[in-house]
Amino acid sequence: MPRGLSPSRRLATAARWPVGLGLTAWRYMWRTTPLHRRERPGATPDDAPRPLPPGVERAEVQWAEDGTGPLFRRRYRVRIRDARLGSEELMSRVGGDPNRVSPRALAHFAKVRGERGTMRVGDEFVVRMPGPWDGPVRVVEVTPRSFRLATLEGHLEAGQIEFRAREEDLVVFEIESWARSASRLSNLLYHRLRMSKEIQLHIWTSFLERVVDLAGGRRTGGVDIDTRRAEDERTRPLGHPLARRALDELHDQRLNFDFADPAEVTPERGWQIDDYRQALPPETPGPPVDGRSWEIARRLMRDYEFADPDIVRAVFRADGPLEHRDMLLEVRFHGLRFHWGVRVGGVRDEEIEAKGRRARVWGWSYRTLQGHLEMGQMDFEVWKWLDSGEVEFRIHAFSHPARIANPIIRLGVRLFGRREQVRFARHACRRMAQLTAAELADGPGAGAVPRLASSTAVRVA
Repeated sequence: MPRGLSPSRRLATAARWPVGLGLTAWRYMWRTTPLHRRERPGATPDDAPRPLPPGVERAEVQWAEDGTGPLFRRRYRVRIRDARLGSEELMSRVGGDPNRVSPRALAHFAKVRGERGTMRVGDEFVVRMPGPWDGPVRVVEVTPRSFRLATLEGHLEAGQIEFRAREEDLVVFEIESWARSASRLSNLLYHRLRMSKEIQLHIWTSFLERVVDLAGGRRTGGVDIDTRRAEDERTRPLGHPLARRALDELHDQRLNFDFADPAEVTPERGWQIDDYRQALPPETPGPPVDGRSWEIARRLMRDYEFADPDIVRAVFRADGPLEHRDMLLEVRFHGLRFHWGVRVGGVRDEEIEAKGRRARVWGWSYRTLQGHLEMGQMDFEVWKWLDSGEVEFRIHAFSHPARIANPIIRLGVRLFGRREQVRFARHACRRMAQLTAAELADGPGAGAVPRLASSTAVRVA
């Protein structure tokens, strides 16, 4: 059954926004129920939603990994004493008609598939709310003491929510959700501005208050709200089919600048030239030692793990050669994301003499492709001085602003571009030192990203 709204329905929904939002704000300000709120860091996959049961229809499901921003696992709990209804009868009544306990001015469950008065797998609802965020959902699991819903295309969130009851010395009713924002706008409203987050909290705490009334008991203590936030590790575009498509499209793109004589790359010709050096834990004099700083840094460089994932992440194909590798970079700036392409221009692996000293050098560089906001190249190298055993991570870069048609983006690059360039390089140096030292401390086999939860790169086959 179609879930889309007719023009008249859309008009009625829009007309209700000011009244609904005003009523929500009024009740929110005058709420007297004690709320015990905790927010803690989480991690995927520990806080990811459970897989859907076998045989459940998956068409149009909006999966959590299709969303954007952090994954929020949120549990609302109320404890009911002297309840006249047991957990199974209570869930039967809530599932038969969620509007019995839903605050109708804030959230109304409109059933668009399935029989009224029942709750079965495959049933679908559209949850009408006071704002432009009516949410279609599908029932994916029903037990005597619970039911679980999955969001469908068009919902403000991407994920699942479960309603359940159990009996201890009293009746406990919980609502638990696992979801990401479905879009950047949703993430802005929910995570950045917190508006949707507080409206959601008000809706579900009001829901629990009405559950207590339906059970015929009394609430013990307040409403417990526990939130675990898992940072965005593998959401779109990284790890998503669209990222693979965008990566494939880089193959036919050209550099966005003419790579000519390096002697022409000078400040007088408008190029910004930068050099950074970061000391790494030293080794014994002589060639690089297996499992020590130089080799660890080389592996981290090859896999692009030295970049700070809060600033930039990358998706690339790891099964091909490093030289001429295409990379899709996701650059993050105050909640915004920009996607640019670069191509590895060359790999350096040699022993050289510099200032009368011998050094073993390994590194590679990438160059900007069409569509990038900058033109230029960055070189990443690890040096070992053979006479002393000193090890260094080096970054050399030359860049120039690209031609940008959008005046807003052009102004943003002028105001913040240089600052972000420097921030990226400094964080990369610091992260390389931290990762190298951490792996040396953990010993052999510690892996490419020791002690740091976030990885910079997503490798695709």
